[in-house]
Amino acid sequence: MTFSQLQIFSLIAELGSFTAVASRLGISQSAVSHALKALESELGVELLRRSGGVSVPTDIGQTLLLRARTLLALEETMRQEAAAARGMKRGTLRIGSFGPTASMRLLPKILAAYRAEYPDIDIHIDEGPDRDVLHWLESQRIDIGFVVLPQERFDTYPLLRDQMVALLPASHPLAQAEAVRLAELCHDPFVLTEAGSAELVQRLFVGAQQTPVVRYRCAQLMSTLAAVARGDGVSLVAELALPAVPTGDYVAKPLLPPVTRDVALAMLDERQASPATLAFVRVAKQLRERGGLRDELQGGLEQPRQ
Repeated sequence: MTFSQLQIFSLIAELGSFTAVASRLGISQSAVSHALKALESELGVELLRRSGGVSVPTDIGQTLLLRARTLLALEETMRQEAAAARGMKRGTLRIGSFGPTASMRLLPKILAAYRAEYPDIDIHIDEGPDRDVLHWLESQRIDIGFVVLPQERFDTYPLLRDQMVALLPASHPLAQAEAVRLAELCHDPFVLTEAGSAELVQRLFVGAQQTPVVRYRCAQLMSTLAAVARGDGVSLVAELALPAVPTGDYVAKPLLPPVTRDVALAMLDERQASPATLAFVRVAKQLRERGGLRDELQGGLEQPRQ
């Protein structure tokens, strides 16, 4: 068993394709197939099988995939710790990011400062809904990810706080209101953004004992904005997720009472984190302490009087 074989096994499970893995690693597809077969032969079990044209782990393969990624992470940590003693010139950092809040507002600033200090660290970014980022952290597919607090099963480092806002068509009667209550969003068709803070939105309505009339489920925030702008319904989103320059077809109003959302960085276990991962946290913390992330809040909405 070699680390190369474990890496190929992990990548096939991630990418679902022998061809994609061969392209990623710059080797032949036959070399990928040979490495997997050799690993399966040594372990005496089938690790992957084809399903719907995609290679997916078997039950035992899923269990051993977590072990393989743990070993690969430890190997990378050892390499980076050795590199750190030489000035950390090399290494890999895998980041999980969600939606406009992290990917378009926070991540670019942190990456710019990080790359200025560590230009030779190889960075990979996976983007998806926040629930996917949590899964990637647990399965060790990524080293660090942006999350919404609370997240008790991870080591977390808060970055900033934004607020949830009601999203209304510009012609809506509530568009002139100072603030909007959750109950007032239950009289119109509701547009739920699945890729955004869908779980948080649903918890808010449940906690307030209110039931929105969900008529639209959008995979992307832009689809939600378009639906609201057309007058198809109302929605509830995080302020930081909105475009910095909104169109005049919709308005955003704070909630009454206000509802905030804390965005943080998370890792599975700080004690086993690589030097590159810890350096990313340090750079993010320095930016936060200098106020370099706070200006990402739009600040265009006043807090309503309660």
